[in-house]
Amino acid sequence: MDINKIKDLRARTGAGVMDCKNALIETKEDIEKAVEYLRKKGIVSAEKRAGRPTEQGIIISYIHPGARLGVLLELSSETDFTANTPDFKTLAKDVAMQVAACNPKYISKDDVPEKEIEKEIEIYKAQAKEQGKPEKILNKIAQGKLKNFYKEVCLLDQPFIKQDQITIEELIKEHIAKLKENIQVKNFSRFEIGV
Repeated sequence: MDINKIKDLRARTGAGVMDCKNALIETKEDIEKAVEYLRKKGIVSAEKRAGRPTEQGIIISYIHPGARLGVLLELSSETDFTANTPDFKTLAKDVAMQVAACNPKYISKDDVPEKEIEKEIEIYKAQAKEQGKPEKILNKIAQGKLKNFYKEVCLLDQPFIKQDQITIEELIKEHIAKLKENIQVKNFSRFEIGV
């Protein structure tokens, strides 16, 4: 299957990777029919739900085996009904496990202080200059490395540890499409003995 078709369908519908792949299989890779298929199945863009308030939800704890590492995570939804579904609780546990495994500092790019971004860009430019790269492409190189920086420090940008072809943001969007409600990571804290 052409990965570009999956990307195109995701961009047009906001549906999850697996939903797009299944839609393309069902429609023999016809993009227009796949869009229609997803609409009929009720999988609509998570982006349309993104602005809706999320004032319900749960706080879940994850304690890693050995009890030397733990995470508290606040995952919010629009209704308490959704927050109490098995799918929502599984998502919360998966995201908490991600925090335990990958130790992000921030939820999203928007949370990274501008000073920290500027410092990283300076470092990447200096490294590229040291390697003899031309001055005119230093900024482009720095911006490319910044994407990797976000994958390290921003939870939503990290590849999901159980299924690394999707990010945590995409995982959440798949659940938004499935549960038909906006879902947001509001907060997390990670605790580790000796750190």
